Amino acid sequence: MKLGMIQGRLLRPEDGGIQEFPSCWEEEFDRAKNLGLNHIEWIVTTRSFSYNAIFYKDCSRFPISSLCADNLVDDRFTQCDFLQDNLDPICKAAIDNDVMWVTIPLLEKSAIHNTQKRQAFKKEILKYADKYQTLNFSFEAETTAENVLDIVKESKSFWITYDTGNITSEKIDHKDYIKKTYDRISNVHLKDRTFDAKTVIPLSGDTPFDEIFNTLSTVNYNNLYTMQTARGVTGSELITMKQHKNIFERIYHAANS
Repeated sequence: MKLGMIQGRLLRPEDGGIQEFPSCWEEEFDRAKNLGLNHIEWIVTTRSFSYNAIFYKDCSRFPISSLCADNLVDDRFTQCDFLQDNLDPICKAAIDNDVMWVTIPLLEKSAIHNTQKRQAFKKEILKYADKYQTLNFSFEAETTAENVLDIVKESKSFWITYDTGNITSEKIDHKDYIKKTYDRISNVHLKDRTFDAKTVIPLSGDTPFDEIFNTLSTVNYNNLYTMQTARGVTGSELITMKQHKNIFERIYHAANS
């Protein structure tokens, strides 16, 4: 099981944020290694854009699975100028640091439920597939399989980050979603949510993890798993993540035994 985590979960939250680029990012890689994790998905946020280490340090020695462009969660996500200012630097940083994946969240302000917005985004993001041919782009979308596949089908460098919590809160059938998308899933974000979109501790929400792991096993999924779980008590991050890791490894091994 190629299990990793979203950046920041092994450290105290920065400025009260749930998901933010951490100032002690190097220390977190050591903690993740000691915990037996495979990788960290690096976060680029609007707040951290001016000081994020990925833009000015050589981070190529660290096991970074992807650069997650959280800064694109913005209602301007379909606009050429906005993408040039906010996505181009991430693509260049990925290449400079030997990271071959960029994760693009298509949710909240950048959701693609609307056909017009989806088509406008598709037109722009195809330019990036042409411009950065060594990169892969993986879309984390809180929408139906059909909507995200409408984008992914356009390029071999387009993939899906299947977020278990997002799909739960959208009340989409997980088994059906996986069967429609499995050959284009590059990463599974492991997150538990309730049907009313509250992120909660694993196994306390409405996400059917047994069904999810069994279905992924059936389709021979062998790509990444990345924990994007709810935070526990501040100061107990290592204990919390160890508990979450144990939960998901147990369910994974049960499904694959």
